[in-house]
Amino acid sequence: MPIKEEATIVVPSEDPVKPKKEQEKEKLADGKDDNKGEGEELSEEDLQLRNELEMLVERLRESDHSLYKPALETMRSLIRTATSSMTSVPKPLKFLRPYYPELQELYEKFEGSVEDKGLFADILSVLSMTYSTPLAGQTTLSYRLDSPHPSPPGDWGHEYVLHLASELGAEYSARADKGDSASSPEMQKLSDLAEECAKWFLGHNAEADAVDLLSECECVPKLVDLVDSVNYARVGRYMVSCVSLLIPPDDIAFLRTAHDIYLKQSRFPEAIALAIRLNDPAVIRHDFNAPANPHMRQQLAFIIARSQIPLVWLAENPEEATTDDVLTSLPEDLVACLTNTTLSNHFKTFGKELGVTEPRTLEDIYKSHLEPSSARSVPAQGVDSARQNLAGTFVNAFVNVGFGNDKMMSDVEDGQSWIYKNKEHGMMSAAASLGVSMLWDTEVGLGHIDKHTYSSEEYIKAGAFMAMGILHTGVRTEIDAPIALLTEQIESKSVPLKTGAIVGLGFAYASTHRNDVLAILLPLVADETLSMSLAALAALSLGFVFVGSCNGEIAGTILQTMMERDPAQLTDKWSRFMALGLAFLYLGRQEAADATIETLRAIDHPLAKQAQILVDICAFAGTSNVLKVQQMLHYCTDHITKEDKKDEPAEQAPAEGSSSQANGASGSGTQADGTTTEEKKEDEKKDDDDTFQAFAVLGIAVVAMGEDVGAEMSLRTFNHLMHYGEPIIRRAVPLALGLLSTSNPQLPLLDILSKYSHDSDLDVAANSIFAMGLIGAGTNNARLAQMLRQLAGYYGKEPDCLFVTRVAQGLVNAGKGTVTLNPFYQDRVLMNLPAVAGLLATLMAFIDAKAFILDKSHWMLYYLVTAMYPRFFITLDEELNPLPITVRVGQAVDVVGQAGKPRTISGFQTYQTPVRLATTERAELATEQFIPFATVLEGLVILEKNPGWEDEKMDI
Repeated sequence: MPIKEEATIVVPSEDPVKPKKEQEKEKLADGKDDNKGEGEELSEEDLQLRNELEMLVERLRESDHSLYKPALETMRSLIRTATSSMTSVPKPLKFLRPYYPELQELYEKFEGSVEDKGLFADILSVLSMTYSTPLAGQTTLSYRLDSPHPSPPGDWGHEYVLHLASELGAEYSARADKGDSASSPEMQKLSDLAEECAKWFLGHNAEADAVDLLSECECVPKLVDLVDSVNYARVGRYMVSCVSLLIPPDDIAFLRTAHDIYLKQSRFPEAIALAIRLNDPAVIRHDFNAPANPHMRQQLAFIIARSQIPLVWLAENPEEATTDDVLTSLPEDLVACLTNTTLSNHFKTFGKELGVTEPRTLEDIYKSHLEPSSARSVPAQGVDSARQNLAGTFVNAFVNVGFGNDKMMSDVEDGQSWIYKNKEHGMMSAAASLGVSMLWDTEVGLGHIDKHTYSSEEYIKAGAFMAMGILHTGVRTEIDAPIALLTEQIESKSVPLKTGAIVGLGFAYASTHRNDVLAILLPLVADETLSMSLAALAALSLGFVFVGSCNGEIAGTILQTMMERDPAQLTDKWSRFMALGLAFLYLGRQEAADATIETLRAIDHPLAKQAQILVDICAFAGTSNVLKVQQMLHYCTDHITKEDKKDEPAEQAPAEGSSSQANGASGSGTQADGTTTEEKKEDEKKDDDDTFQAFAVLGIAVVAMGEDVGAEMSLRTFNHLMHYGEPIIRRAVPLALGLLSTSNPQLPLLDILSKYSHDSDLDVAANSIFAMGLIGAGTNNARLAQMLRQLAGYYGKEPDCLFVTRVAQGLVNAGKGTVTLNPFYQDRVLMNLPAVAGLLATLMAFIDAKAFILDKSHWMLYYLVTAMYPRFFITLDEELNPLPITVRVGQAVDVVGQAGKPRTISGFQTYQTPVRLATTERAELATEQFIPFATVLEGLVILEKNPGWEDEKMDI
């Protein structure tokens, strides 16, 4: 067969070079003898070139040293001329390939001058590219290193530099693995050559190759001096996009280098965004003070305010300074930008432009006339009206968030408030909803809330204290009312009042790192006479206040409490929130949490394992670290193996199975009647053992949510867990799906959750419904609204599921479509730490919904408020007044590594600012009349007039 014959021809002999050489010579000889007949294969020009190269090789065989230099220089000239083009295979390399082994031998015996031998090494370095495997151990790189004064790599063409770079990276890694020091002469020589190649890459639109090469040679910081004003943007974009694919400490090195590049090019918005991502106070302070332009500083202040960076970081000595010290040292216009005091006015103006200022009623959201008849007939059948009223409280709060004019709470006469249509804990949530309705508007809101603090009902007072904190979420005021009004309530003997004050302080001072709040709340964590619920909530509030701070004092106190408290108290349902408060201290801090995790491993209690997982996932939140995702999956599978071992004794199997089923229904730890005390203790222990798996499932989403590819890959994982996982795992999967795509409704996810919302396990169904609300939060998604209306009919006789459905409907219409809960912003590069903390706290409560959200702790839904932020894009003039301008809004396009200046958005439409942006949408200015101070056009952006605009118009 012909194929076999061809295969036998190319089998190498014992000497693979000689036959090829002879064949090549025969082929060339044939070309000489029958040149006229083979004109198409070998032209006269090619024959002349081949003969010339043959003659040059012949001269190198001569003993006359004076012939070497001219021969080598001619050969170099011919090769360089040919390799300068990328459109064809270089002919000199093709013709010299058969002579390569002979040239190697000549090089070894070369007796010419050192300069001539260096030139010879240069030529052999280029020729070695023609061999896929190196001969006699010599490669492109080794010959180049042999040359004392080699030519610049770029002189030999693009392909040569690429080949050299690939060998350079491999050689550096091999030597590093052998233990060679980076400061050794050999490694230094490789680094210098890498820098030379990178410089050439950067000058020829191959920025990605330059970054990759310097990364392999561990000298990425050299890029700062190599980039210029032309290529810095492409280099910066590529480096930032690589961060999620790198392991520590390379990811930090990339971020710091990209930051230094932007700073050197005076691109302050990009630089401070990366400084915030690094979570480095000194770098943030330096970047904030770097610009001379006052308007640029105002723009940076808006970015810092959006990130909720602790203002004490802007002081020279952050550990000793207070927020007031910082604010008094800055100009008033900067203080207004940093403290978010104008946010409420901008938000209401935005709502007015969109025509959504009119308050929405519950019927506007539920649209009962569109629901199936079964849902409409439910009230007549005697469903718990208090539960329905409670659902209405949350729906009203979320839908009218920030506008402060709803007809149920704000804009009502005394005594007619919706609060009085609820009972006890319902009153607490209703009073707290006033803070959500008035969100960010501290001037008007304080007056509305204050009158409820004098109520005779302690639940209303507790709700008012909570509302006080919610009102100030993300806003800093000169009055500083929350700490003044709530501190005295901490000493109250009433549990509801104490709860309201503790939670309110957590809301009001989230991510402020205020030491005065620390002094108030920390003693509560250590007080063993306090109930576990209050101690855990104090720890959680401290976690919110000091989120991502790695505060050793708080961490030490929580760990000490976990070791000293009675083990029976640590099995309390609230103990998980103490562990969560500890985890928040390390949110986004990666290796900084290692010491705490090791300490938790030494504590012999199920809560320690839960805390260990929570600290681990929070530390790597949004990093898309594959190793952490795998670790979380191991937690999910290990427990199943243990269960199999427990199931071996026949008499234990029914009890174990029944408890695992009861776990889904009774999450609070109460068991069916008839069980003995020992069985109850065993079941409680099993509950704790199970709970860590739910946290691990959430952990997969927490780690993967920062990067699209990782998030998409985790969907398959969740599918497997849903099929094969135990009840506690299945309960957590929908919540994890909701976290992956918060405020970003994607059809595949909606279909998955719609299927899970009809699950036979009502806990799974309820969590799926809430996840649907989370995915559509603030989007007004019509398809999702229709799904929820159908679910309201389907679960008309199930009060728990109906309650969650109503809450989800409120979330989908949150802010009448003007707010988002997505924690990522600044073109989804930055992660808002309080937002992630708020989402996690809410989802933790839903893992055991019957013990918290569906019991008496429904107010925990308000933790979502820390994640709420207007999804607007408002342009301001240099006086910070709204400046309407034409912009294009479309889907964001990933332009990393694309040639030229590609469009950053697609399918755009033209609008007048202010405009509403979805999670995946981006904006760009439609004209060049103004120049934005910000690079990413979202939130509040200051514009300046383009000085060349009038000239351009005149030219036209």
